[in-house]
Amino acid sequence: MQASTAPGLKNKERRVTGRTVLIWLCGFFGAIFAANAVFIWLALGSFPGVAVESSYKAGLTYNEEIAASKEQAKRHWGVEANVKRRADGTADIGILARDEAGSPLSGLAFTATFIRPASAQAYRTVTLSEGESGSYTGIASGVSEGRWILELEAEGADGVVFRSRNRMFLSAE
Repeated sequence: MQASTAPGLKNKERRVTGRTVLIWLCGFFGAIFAANAVFIWLALGSFPGVAVESSYKAGLTYNEEIAASKEQAKRHWGVEANVKRRADGTADIGILARDEAGSPLSGLAFTATFIRPASAQAYRTVTLSEGESGSYTGIASGVSEGRWILELEAEGADGVVFRSRNRMFLSAE
């Protein structure tokens, strides 16, 4: 007994030809290229990739910062920062600055800058005032809870003589 096909249907064999393979290959790679084009367009729209305008100038600045860091390390200063955040969003900043012998460092102009690590949120910069010799204080407003980078700079007669960057977590008291 032979197997019969339904009326009106022909028993037709599908053959794979060169043309079929070409269509499938073009369709497959066309879909891959289209997906990659969409991903590239989305990536460039969210971050243009420009970190600095001039890599050469950034490199020169970096070398200057390394030299300044070495000069700062030779001084052997001890600078302690204490930051306490209040519930109203202000933060009290206190700095004690001592030289290598432990004597207070006075006559410096300290600034403290609060920076969000992964945000374009505006910086909070505070100029600190000297109270007792070697003790500097200030109040920063608009400091919310969370992770911050505290950047301290001290200027003396020779320009910037101290710089530090410290990560911290501030919570409400």
